[in-house]
Amino acid sequence: MKTKKFIRSFIAFSSLYLFLLFVGRENIAWWFKPFLIPFLLYTVSVSDPFRTQKILLFALFFSWVGDVLLMFANQHALFFILGLISFLIAHLAYIILFQRQNKINENNNYLWFIPFVIIYLVTILRFLWPFLNEMKIPVLVYAIVISLMLLMSIKAYFQWEKPSNLWVLIGALLFVISDSILAINKFHSPVPMSSFWIMSTYLGAQFCIMTSLINNKKTASFGDSL
Repeated sequence: MKTKKFIRSFIAFSSLYLFLLFVGRENIAWWFKPFLIPFLLYTVSVSDPFRTQKILLFALFFSWVGDVLLMFANQHALFFILGLISFLIAHLAYIILFQRQNKINENNNYLWFIPFVIIYLVTILRFLWPFLNEMKIPVLVYAIVISLMLLMSIKAYFQWEKPSNLWVLIGALLFVISDSILAINKFHSPVPMSSFWIMSTYLGAQFCIMTSLINNKKTASFGDSL
């Protein structure tokens, strides 16, 4: 399968990148970061066509834009804000994607998990709120969107085929963990080895979501247009 080569390349390149972060060579790892997500972009682009392929490419592209912008976040606050907006767009795309992807049933058990998602949202906002200053509204909007993305992944878990349902849920959870660590490190207090933990969970999230969709396409209905 032509996608396997690029998946292996992504894993190898990401492993080297994360190793550099783990041993404290962030100055070298910095140069590798812009080349990580393009492996996934190309993997999806050469994959056999599936229902939400264009939306996934859109989400990965804006994730890549966010990656690049956040590389310069220490130089000016505008880069962080633009990076936040890019990832906000990516998460909105994932929400749409999770809704449009093919389902095998209309199980509504995900509704039982709404209180848990709300608890996460309220907890992280209460924890960060006193330290956000002028970033209160942007972070509030972002937290709501990523919480909704998590809820839609839980919905997908109950409605998609196996094992795609598990892959997408793991991916969304890793995304929430990554963004939570980033927010705590940025606004509250330094997190030990923050770059390593943020990027390892982030790359894992993108990989899991992509894998879930490429696998889930096998029973996709092509009757609905994008």
